[in-house]
Amino acid sequence: MRSMARFLTRFTLLALLTLQLGCQPAENSLEAIKQRGELRIATRISPTTYYIAGSGPAGLEYDLAKLFAERLGVRLSVIAVDDMDRLFRLLADGSVDLLAAGLAITPQRTRRLKFSVPYQNVSVKLVFKQGKFWPRNFDQLDGQLYVLARSSHSELLRRAKSAHPWLSWHETTQYDIADLVQMVLDESIDYMLIDSNDLALHRRYHPDLVVAFTVAEKQPLAWAFRRDIDDSLPRAVGDFFHELKENGTLSQLIEQYYGHLDDFDYVGTKAFLATARQVLPKYKPLFQQAAHENGLDWQLLAAISYQESHWNPRAKSPTGVRGMMMLTLPTARQYGVKSRLNPAENILAGARYFSSIKRRLPKRIAEPDRTWLALAAYNVGLGHLEDARVLTQRFGKNPDKWVDVKAFLPLLSQKRYYKTVKHGFARGYEPVQYVDNIRRYYEILQWLSQQPLQTDDGPMPDTEE
Repeated sequence: MRSMARFLTRFTLLALLTLQLGCQPAENSLEAIKQRGELRIATRISPTTYYIAGSGPAGLEYDLAKLFAERLGVRLSVIAVDDMDRLFRLLADGSVDLLAAGLAITPQRTRRLKFSVPYQNVSVKLVFKQGKFWPRNFDQLDGQLYVLARSSHSELLRRAKSAHPWLSWHETTQYDIADLVQMVLDESIDYMLIDSNDLALHRRYHPDLVVAFTVAEKQPLAWAFRRDIDDSLPRAVGDFFHELKENGTLSQLIEQYYGHLDDFDYVGTKAFLATARQVLPKYKPLFQQAAHENGLDWQLLAAISYQESHWNPRAKSPTGVRGMMMLTLPTARQYGVKSRLNPAENILAGARYFSSIKRRLPKRIAEPDRTWLALAAYNVGLGHLEDARVLTQRFGKNPDKWVDVKAFLPLLSQKRYYKTVKHGFARGYEPVQYVDNIRRYYEILQWLSQQPLQTDDGPMPDTEE
């Protein structure tokens, strides 16, 4: 009996010890996330941070947070808000572990928040509507200036007021950046402050948005944590960002969202918007049918065609390529085109040709790089694209990533480089601009698809001259 009692006592003590160890609190903030099996973030709903695309959640901040959760081996939980006050409250009350919301590091914020190392820099612009008076500095403002409440922009203005005592502005919790952009264009307000990355995205659709002057340069963006948090989580995020910079993933993500938006063309964007509304409806069924038959996105196919011909079925280049997709005569014959001036035949052949290029690329190349590389090949040829990929690999970069290959394509116009590859000289800067243009047109078409388009019926010639 005594031995049994001793056994039961030892068993009970062991069980209690095991239970106590199992219930011990995590040693630090990073371990707490791993024990929970979940990374909880809050972010802003905006094109630069988080939004729902056709394929699901997207946005630079979302992509970064998803990669970080995968690195930790936990699931990702996202709370997306459109109010800065609520964003900060979620962090303060412990509902989330961090804010991944494109937040700028500012003096005021650093007094109440802890920040990770920066992962991106933006500048801040004051913008107005094309055709209105162009102010060159704060002292020349004549109208209503709006910013988001509790934003880094409001903090910038408070600091600027010491040098510009007459400066005044409105801080709003009712509207977001997209609302303010529309209000400027509608002339409900006169000015707003906007980050350069937001501006690049919005000017795709609103070319009348004009930069008056730069308010601040190189504002670092980072993730934010509670001020009293231990260093384990911020340090892990810092290591994560460092790794993404070293292996090229960060530059690839930034290129994916912003890489094609660097060169803004006011006249070109206005012309495209007008043509999309007036001409595209006539040819939309042809693009849809050709895309469906070849497993393509019709809006991408239409964007290619606009870059090639501006949707002019009679377009002709000095080199002899013709029609909506600017086909060479051999390519047209290869795909059974009787007349390159027949829009239906030309579009279908162009779709089949582009689809064949995508299939001929190495199977390991994933989207969206597969599409961007195929577009470059459609413009410059598969041989020259392969030469650029060889150069990319030769210099230690990834030949399967568009962000790397686009840096080496222009070298094909330099003798010291094109002499070392199989297919020789090419105007390699052209496919880079070509792909960037198509990506811009493609995204504008996706946006315009939410709006009614006006038709502009006219003749559709189908006889080649």
